[in-house]
Amino acid sequence: MASTTTVERTLQRPAAPLTATLLLALLGPASAAADYARGQALLAQGRTDQAIAEFLDGATKGEDQALFALGDLYDEGRGVPKNPEKAEKWYRKAAGRGNAQAQYRLARMYYEGRGVPQDFTEARVWYVKAAQQSHPDAAYYLGLMYDYGEGVPEDDREAESWYRMAAELGQPDAQYRLGLRSEGSSREEIEAVHWYQRAAEQGDRDAQTKLGIAYATGKGVKKDIKQAFVWLLKAAQEGAAEAQFQVAVALEAGRGVAMDEKAALGWYRKAAEQGNAHAQVNLGYMYLKGKGTLQDEVEAVKWYRKAAEQGDANGQYDLALRYDDGQGVTRDDTLAIQWYRKAADQGHLEARYNLGLMYSEGEGVLQDFTQAAHWFQLAAEAGHVGAQVNLGALYAGGNGVPQDSAKAIEWYRKAIAGGSVVAQYNLGLKYAKGEGVEKDYVTAHMWYDIASANGDADARRARDRLAKFMLDDQIARAKQMAVEWLATHGGGG
Repeated sequence: MASTTTVERTLQRPAAPLTATLLLALLGPASAAADYARGQALLAQGRTDQAIAEFLDGATKGEDQALFALGDLYDEGRGVPKNPEKAEKWYRKAAGRGNAQAQYRLARMYYEGRGVPQDFTEARVWYVKAAQQSHPDAAYYLGLMYDYGEGVPEDDREAESWYRMAAELGQPDAQYRLGLRSEGSSREEIEAVHWYQRAAEQGDRDAQTKLGIAYATGKGVKKDIKQAFVWLLKAAQEGAAEAQFQVAVALEAGRGVAMDEKAALGWYRKAAEQGNAHAQVNLGYMYLKGKGTLQDEVEAVKWYRKAAEQGDANGQYDLALRYDDGQGVTRDDTLAIQWYRKAADQGHLEARYNLGLMYSEGEGVLQDFTQAAHWFQLAAEAGHVGAQVNLGALYAGGNGVPQDSAKAIEWYRKAIAGGSVVAQYNLGLKYAKGEGVEKDYVTAHMWYDIASANGDADARRARDRLAKFMLDDQIARAKQMAVEWLATHGGGG
């Protein structure tokens, strides 16, 4: 009743001009909203000039949606020349009247420096206003600002709080980021899958990729390779390069889908053309082996080179191999060394081992046992069995390292644990000569016998020569030891 009395007393003052606010109060929100609705209908019909007239009419009445619509037209350049400054003016008017979308757009303009000087602090002010009205994108961008320290101190908890708000409002990018943040422990991985699922169902291709990988690996969800393929294919069809790569891998291996090398080749190519280095390497391999296509070593080298040039260690290694063997390119040991080194510097085990071989044999470089020992050591310490054998041999001969038979035996034992037959033979030789260990024909015979059982002809001959200097009971004991060792360790080691 009090409000009605106030309005009646104001209307009884004919000398006072009616303000836009009073007109809006008189006409009611429905009248102003009608201008906006008519404007939108006209816009949909392509009658932009008439739509603008309706929006302007609504704007004079203070209708926030009409004010926003005018800002949007100038922002997007629909029916009017694109003009960020005019867009900012109309957005600001609408934002001032509480229009959340206008507040968000105004924040974006400050965030990007479009139509106004870039100002993260001002952007945050408007993002907060919009987010407080449950605007999902505003909440997401606030998360980004705190995540990366844009205009605010980096604050991981604050970032997650805004991401979570946006995610719960259905913002797919926020859901994806919450998924990324939740990866780790089993409990967190379950939450990650939850957010990936929500974003994936809205068509977010990155979330679809992550969800597919989760199903493929069984992290955070029960492993289901068929479901994995479903989500990966959705993302791949939307152009996600990682998903295209994963789809190709599944098709090549027949994992979750019927094997189809030709289709795999096609998806590898799509991902490779987007710069996915893993896909480039695998595409190179398909051409090298003629899988899903005619064999083409030159084409293989082309894709290996693309991966190598963007720093992929596998691509660098595979390109080095081609120069080493002369497949698809003219053989060039110097270039092989160059690419092996690039891969080796990134920790590629086979590249480190091959560099060791080239230095020990003087291929593409001057023979240098010190360098050979360096690269063998790096590979051996990471568990490369061939490198362990060769490093042991360098210690045995004192090449590139101080002569140390005990060290040699240490590396041979490591290699034996990895299944090396050569190391079995070499250890037998050490026991036969008493180098680094006490001379022991029985144990030497045992190791020769083990290596022989694993197909080493030199070991068989060495065992038979050694047997001539042994008693029958020693030979019998050695054979029994070999049988027991093989029963325990199996064929190779």
